[in-house]
Amino acid sequence: MLLRENPSAEALETWIIQLRREFHRYPELSFEEYETQKRILKILEEMGIEARKIADTGVLASIKGTSPGPCIALRSDIDGLQVQEELTEKNSEYISRNKGVMHACGHDGHMAMLFGTAKLFQEKRDFPGEVRLIFQPAEEIPPGGAERVIAEGGLEGVDAIMGMHIFTNHESGSVGLRPGPFMASTNRFEVILRGKGGHISLPQKCIDPVRMSVDFINSLYSALEKQLEPDRYIIGVGRIRGGAQFNRIPDAVEILGSYRTFDRETTDIIDRTIEECLEKVVKRYVKPGEEFSGFPDYKLDILHGYPVLVNDPVFADAVNSKLQENFPELTIYPEIEKTFAAEDFASYLQKVPGIFLSLGTRNPEKNIVEINHSCTFDIDETILITGTEIFYTISLDFLNNPGKYLNPVTTSTPSR
Repeated sequence: MLLRENPSAEALETWIIQLRREFHRYPELSFEEYETQKRILKILEEMGIEARKIADTGVLASIKGTSPGPCIALRSDIDGLQVQEELTEKNSEYISRNKGVMHACGHDGHMAMLFGTAKLFQEKRDFPGEVRLIFQPAEEIPPGGAERVIAEGGLEGVDAIMGMHIFTNHESGSVGLRPGPFMASTNRFEVILRGKGGHISLPQKCIDPVRMSVDFINSLYSALEKQLEPDRYIIGVGRIRGGAQFNRIPDAVEILGSYRTFDRETTDIIDRTIEECLEKVVKRYVKPGEEFSGFPDYKLDILHGYPVLVNDPVFADAVNSKLQENFPELTIYPEIEKTFAAEDFASYLQKVPGIFLSLGTRNPEKNIVEINHSCTFDIDETILITGTEIFYTISLDFLNNPGKYLNPVTTSTPSR
């Protein structure tokens, strides 16, 4: 690899690992990353990199080359999860010090790799254009921090963007990319089914919302299975809540669920089917008589969260070619499978061309096998220098050769 030939590569790798462990010790929840923000600003100041706050708890920084040229943005998310980290045989030195909060999704590693990349560009300023660094808050909770970054000018003047995520679904150090749709949209639905409560010994005087909720969920799953292929969507109910006593039929039941898709058509079908199933269930439980007037009923709220993450095909093809050329020792998956995981990086890709890569960290020999969001999730830290090299290599090539990354039909070659 490029950096392995550099005598200072070992020192850089050590520094990156130290940063990752520091951030891992002190995770903070979405839009609460104030101490993380202070530390990011301090490190950038020490490196002599111009930076400012953005999206409340995020940081935007800029490294400018020695000649005019395009601008590429590199993004890292910075928030942790509401997870209590468990002690393992590996993490005793860097286990989370913040009770109930953990970097269980690799964001600590993402920050470390972005700092490593920044260090390389800051020390080797002989490049055209600008490298924009986005340390983005609140990736984990919709509506997320990306929209805030965009609204506050984070993409102004940016010609392309690149991001990377650490995953345990492929082997350590391998790289996955996929042109077109890669990660799913995330959508949330909340239903309140209102019946008529009363003593459980007199069901004829009641309308049971518990039975209604069971019928609704079963009918919804069945209706979707008849309309959609299983690879087009995923849906699940995460919470059902209602009632307080064993001998009373409750007045209402709340249902909270989520579904994910790879296209708007599928989302629309699920939206419509949820409402149709609710209408049918409510109609089925209607009872005649004045005492049942206004019952049953329902309330439905649907929140469309992150959009489908779509990698620019031209940009992805150029990235694949450069990775194959510069990293022959790496396993590269140019058509990695789509995932129902979701990412608000998708919002950036709706504004400018770019790519979101998957960096594998699975290493059974080191017992690095737990999936993201697990309370024992960890990463193989040898991948951090790999991710840094990829960030640096692709970004530098884009700055010098933007034409091969940008679709000439929709984007003119930038010049600054």
